[in-house]
Amino acid sequence: MPKPKKDWKALNIKIQSEVYEELEKYCEDTGQSKTVAVERILSKAFKEHEKME
Repeated sequence: MPKPKKDWKALNIKIQSEVYEELEKYCEDTGQSKTVAVERILSKAFKEHEKME
């Protein structure tokens, strides 16, 4: 049985080269795709932000 399709939105951004290189290294180290890594990093940042409010 196939997995249900994910509800998603495309994101096209420009980031500093240093940050992009860190993201690439992180993805190589963890075996995650850039999409999964960015989703998890942003989700964690949003949760921490909510705790501060």
